[in-house]
Amino acid sequence: MTHASPHRAHGHIHSAPHPARDPDGQAEILDLDAEVLAEHLAAVAAELPVERIPRQIVDLGCGTGAGTFALLTRFPEAEVIAVDASPSHLDRLRAKAEALGAADRVHPVRADLDADWPSLGRPDLVWASASLHHLADPDRALRKVHELLAPGGLFAVVELAGFPRFLPADAPAERPGLEDRCHGALAHQHAEHLPHRGADWGPKLTAAGFAVESERTITVNVAGADNAGVGRYAMSSLKRLRGNAAHALAADDLAVLDQLLDPESPLSILRRDDLAVRTERTVWAARRA
Repeated sequence: MTHASPHRAHGHIHSAPHPARDPDGQAEILDLDAEVLAEHLAAVAAELPVERIPRQIVDLGCGTGAGTFALLTRFPEAEVIAVDASPSHLDRLRAKAEALGAADRVHPVRADLDADWPSLGRPDLVWASASLHHLADPDRALRKVHELLAPGGLFAVVELAGFPRFLPADAPAERPGLEDRCHGALAHQHAEHLPHRGADWGPKLTAAGFAVESERTITVNVAGADNAGVGRYAMSSLKRLRGNAAHALAADDLAVLDQLLDPESPLSILRRDDLAVRTERTVWAARRA
């Protein structure tokens, strides 16, 4: 489960621990998302409408710790229970916490949120970033969070409008629109396996007993010229996209995509100066009355 983006408690990490434990590249993408979009996530954390400073926070579907460390920075007196189903993601989060000197404030918990929930205390704030749409029964999870939260506590739901785009619409010159065709090739698969992606979480939160206090959409546009991590993020994301979409791509598209993903090719994505990370995040803030 996972996704999102982060910062630091007492320092900053760019390198990903344990790369050998990331066979499908997902953890690397999460780490790069955290690095490149750190300012955006920090802004989301800064604007959470908390009524009291939280001391206990739960991060549901924490991934490699993007939200966890953004929240630790925002609330320096808090501790975070970081929940994820992936042991390799939790290993990375644990290593980051130790490197940042924050191991005593981060408590990783492995759990499948579609199964039995572990004991998570009585948090003042629950955070779920790009994780709810992975669940088979997110409505059950919303009810669980409502039971879990302390009275007056806040539930922050952050969801991406879709996978980030990196290339201009008319690129590459050899096959304009290639990136959109890659995503289009996976649309049916995503609809089948992630039916809750793109859901309107406001009515779902209300049905679970929450009072939705705010909903806002944040446009993300980070130019490669302004952030050295954008090229690496694009390379890692498009490699994973190729692995999933290759069977549905035209031969000409696949050939050009392989050139983009070849660091030695003149067409390599790492040689481009027109990359950007473009996406949208929607944030719902809901309170347990």
